Amino acid sequence: MRLTDLPKGALAVVDRVDDAHADDAIAQRLRDLGFVDGEAVRVVACAPLGADPLLIQIGFTRFALRRAEAARVSVHPEAA
Repeated sequence: MRLTDLPKGALAVVDRVDDAHADDAIAQRLRDLGFVDGEAVRVVACAPLGADPLLIQIGFTRFALRRAEAARVSVHPEAA
């Protein structure tokens, strides 16, 4: 599942960040921000009218990501 498919408030775990091409700067920046395998992530809020950007939380840090950026992040729901 993609981070963009995660319901608001649901907790998930990052599987990977997909590179669009070799030396993908955006994918590398997402990894640098903490979107790495095993990291817990949550969609905190979505903007109205198209839900772009998304407010994403990793640990105690929140990021505003465009839907196109968030779609690069593969996650799986966290087991209860």
